[in-house]
Amino acid sequence: MTLKTNRVCQPCTACCDGWVQIKVKGCEAYPGRPCPHSTGSGCDDYHNRPVDPCRKFECAWVKEGSYLPDDFRPDQCGALVIDNVLQWQGMDVDLAVPVGREIPLETLNWLKSYAEQKMRPLIYQQQPANRRKLVKNPLTLAHGPPAFQEWLQQKLESGEKLW
Repeated sequence: MTLKTNRVCQPCTACCDGWVQIKVKGCEAYPGRPCPHSTGSGCDDYHNRPVDPCRKFECAWVKEGSYLPDDFRPDQCGALVIDNVLQWQGMDVDLAVPVGREIPLETLNWLKSYAEQKMRPLIYQQQPANRRKLVKNPLTLAHGPPAFQEWLQQKLESGEKLW
């Protein structure tokens, strides 16, 4: 069964505000550094935005048939979810990045519970607690079977780009 959704991005601009690391027309965006075209309520060059990453980007909350609840718009729940970011042992893996320093506990617990119920390992990021400033590369954590957690740790230690 496919769920129908009529969700629209705006006024959320979490993907443009640097919570997802992207490069737009040669300009990097990452935590603490939004895309230079983001106005905080939209894009000042929306009609000329590039295919990659802007037009290709798919926030899981907006996607047709999204499994995320209505109140999980990224700027409201504190997490931006990208589903099917990669595969592990034939299973879809989802990614959640914080919209802010960290994913709120209620949101993170819902995502973890969903991951367990649907057997969809989850990768999530959090800003280090001991740092006052936002860092470009937040902590990357895993929720899923121990083998998945070990696999992710090995990939991270080798410096491999995962998505």
